Amino acid sequence: MSHLFQLAKTCPKTGARAGVLTTPHGPVLTPAFIPVASQGTVKTLTPDELRSLGVEIVLGNTYHLYLRPGVEIIKQQGGLHRFMSWDGPLVTDSGGFQVFSLAHMSQITEDGVLFRSHLDGSEHFLTPELAIEIQEEFGADIIMPLDDCPPYSEDFQAMRQAMEQTHRWAERCQRRHRRQEQALFGIVQGGTFAQLRRQSVEFITSLDFPGYALGGLSVGEPKRLTYDTIAETAPFLPVDKPRYLMGVGSPEDLMECVARGMDLFDSALPTRIARNGTLLANEGRCNIRNACFKNWDRAIDQNCDCYTCQTFSAAYLHHLFKCEELLAYRLATIHNVRFITRLMAGIRRSILEDNFPSFNDAFLAGYQRTDEEVRTGQKRKWLERQRKRQLWQV
Repeated sequence: MSHLFQLAKTCPKTGARAGVLTTPHGPVLTPAFIPVASQGTVKTLTPDELRSLGVEIVLGNTYHLYLRPGVEIIKQQGGLHRFMSWDGPLVTDSGGFQVFSLAHMSQITEDGVLFRSHLDGSEHFLTPELAIEIQEEFGADIIMPLDDCPPYSEDFQAMRQAMEQTHRWAERCQRRHRRQEQALFGIVQGGTFAQLRRQSVEFITSLDFPGYALGGLSVGEPKRLTYDTIAETAPFLPVDKPRYLMGVGSPEDLMECVARGMDLFDSALPTRIARNGTLLANEGRCNIRNACFKNWDRAIDQNCDCYTCQTFSAAYLHHLFKCEELLAYRLATIHNVRFITRLMAGIRRSILEDNFPSFNDAFLAGYQRTDEEVRTGQKRKWLERQRKRQLWQV
């Protein structure tokens, strides 16, 4: 894994990077966005459609796949790639984020995490070693260590304890790691405290992982804190290894965080908001349910080359969502995923052609950001709905 990443060019004004990530299942051109396939699928899309939309790499969720269908079934089917018929690069997370999002159903100890399944209430104990064993059975190209991801609102002392727990677990994961064709990345924690992030980078990089992720961000904190934390952390990460920002997927965040030196991003946001009727455009987010689209006889984005925009009018999409037709969710998802892959390709091209600052400025000047209070309120409501649904299922 010593040649996992090759850096092609860095923007001297911003630190934005373009490179190539090499995996056993093919290369990934960075910066790159990773759609989330929590249960072995990017919701509503087939693997062939993902490829046609420009997706190079996807992420599977260890927590969900461990509970259902289970490790043995995926192993018997020949691993996660074969099980989900995806022949490209694949990442699996460790389940650490679920410790955060399902905090009401889990308990963290030095040995690992005791949690109750949101499906049937059964108890499970996830250790750092087990997290690695599961991911090795899945066979992903990039795997992640179990980490402790507390809410951003925790105080300095609580963040420091979670960071140190993450460090101890990282060492245990590294010792357990056997399949060297799989790249085990290290995760930097520390909340939004610059001092802790610096300490975490120093420790995690001393373990010499082939790549590094920033965890514990985009968990409800104000975006300015996210950006500042990345800007204070990224310069201390190794230049010759990939940098993975976990949980970020809105267009404005991708632009801001590429400009701060990050290479890889994952989030369910583009596909989740698509199912709610929100479509991405260069001007910002569009709620296709709004009455203004009822008679709109052109595509939602006339500059987009996706199947949705090349085939259907905004009025038709408005109609489908009003009728709650299943096709609505597929068409909106196709568009949003293609919007993001086109954006990432444009970012990469601008870096290679030495005009990223102007590309970045032009995009952000024309893109209407979601109001911060509205965004955080929506995130809180979404998390609360998820928790209520999980409790109801149990």
